[in-house]
Amino acid sequence: MAGTVLLVEDEQSIGALVQAYLERDGHQVVWVRTGEAAMAELTRHPVRLVILDVGLPGVDGLEVCRQVRSRSSVPIIMLTARDEEADRVAGLEVGADDYVAKPFSPRELMARVKAVLRRAEPPGRDDVLQLQDVTLRRRAHEVDVAGEPVELTGKEFDLLVLLMENAGAVHSRGLLLDRVWGMEYPGETRTVDVHVGQLRRKLGRPDLIRTVRGAGYKAMRG
Repeated sequence: MAGTVLLVEDEQSIGALVQAYLERDGHQVVWVRTGEAAMAELTRHPVRLVILDVGLPGVDGLEVCRQVRSRSSVPIIMLTARDEEADRVAGLEVGADDYVAKPFSPRELMARVKAVLRRAEPPGRDDVLQLQDVTLRRRAHEVDVAGEPVELTGKEFDLLVLLMENAGAVHSRGLLLDRVWGMEYPGETRTVDVHVGQLRRKLGRPDLIRTVRGAGYKAMRG
C-alpha cells in the first residue's frame, strides 16, 4: 500500500502533521505549498496519491485538480476548510476521488488514504469484465467502450468494477459508499450520485447504469 504521496498544503502545521502520519504508514512524501510546484513535482515522481488543499495561494486547489486530472488518473484527496455541499460537489466534479473537511482527524485521513489506494485486483478469468460494449481490464486499469479507451478516476474505476461484477443487482448508495470508499459516509450519498453521473457521461452510455428509485443503482446487462 505504501508509495509516493504528493502533499499540496500551504499551512505549515497541517502539512507537517499529515506528512508525519503518512511517513509513519510507510509512504514517501513530496510536500509542496503551491499548485504550480505540485504540477512540476507530479512529473518528477511516481506519485500514487495526491493530497490537495483547496485554499492554495495563487492557483487554487480546484484548478490544480482539474489540471492533474487532464493528464493523469492518479487518485486525489482534497482538503478544505469548506464544508458546504456545493464545494464538495465542485471538488468531485473536477476529478477528486475523496474530500476531507478541516479540521479533520489524522486517523480518519489515513483511513481515507488506505481506502483510496485499495485496489482489489484478483488474478484469473475475472480480470476482464464485459458488459454490453464496455470492456474493463482490472490489472491494466483500462476501460474501453466500443473499442475506444475511456479515462476514469480511481474511484470511478472502482465503482464501475463493483457494478459490472454484479450486473443486474441493485446496490444502495450506502453499500456503494462502504464498498468503494472503504468506510461509511453518513449523509454523503451525493458522492455516489456525482460519480455515477461522471461515469455515465464518460462512458457515453447513460442507460448502462440505471437509477432504481428509493433503492440505489444497478448496471444493466442489455
